[in-house]
Amino acid sequence: MASELRIGMIDSGCAPGQAAALLQARRFWLADGVLQEGEALPDALGHGSAVLERIRVGAGDTPLLMAQVFAEQWSTSALQVAAALLWLVEQGACVVNLSLGLHQDRPVLRQACAEAAAAGVLLCASSPARGAPVYPASYPGVIRVTGDARCAPGQWSWLGTAQADFGAHVGGQQGAGASLACAAFTGQVAALLREQPTLVPEALIHWLKGGAAFTGPEHKGLADG
Repeated sequence: MASELRIGMIDSGCAPGQAAALLQARRFWLADGVLQEGEALPDALGHGSAVLERIRVGAGDTPLLMAQVFAEQWSTSALQVAAALLWLVEQGACVVNLSLGLHQDRPVLRQACAEAAAAGVLLCASSPARGAPVYPASYPGVIRVTGDARCAPGQWSWLGTAQADFGAHVGGQQGAGASLACAAFTGQVAALLREQPTLVPEALIHWLKGGAAFTGPEHKGLADG
């Protein structure tokens, strides 16, 4: 882990009032199929703003880095996400929240996740409670997180299912269960790393399994996301 704890986010940006919480922000987009990067725009979708707030519940004032891959539409590419992830690694992110899921496996994103993991960066990605696999959650070394209705704020569950490794608190917002659960889980991970900064990813995951409020799935209690 880096000497200074930094949380990375790949999402739709943040609201203007949240910008002060960011250490750095960068936007990644495609123009005629060519990757571009530049100054981040205000969050037009509201997703990144909600995810950021949920992360901060657990992480407090831990420095945040925002890589924006969604603008005015719910569409992005594996190339954008991969570039965003590698930028976050370069900026010293120790843990990266990916409250998103692409339906197709792309080599460029798989390789970026492998490089991030090799650098000791912990990747937390949202995964739906049911349905087809999504990426990057399904890549090796990525922690898959979904919503678990059993979990109160500050709690998480160890699921160990085909869909997800961990579950976390969702809250009342509809339509973003796994996204907000992943953000809540990332915030808890950041809080743990603040207390125990020398934990390597393997030891951290072992600790998280032991500290889970619930073990195993409760199918009727899992929240969609």
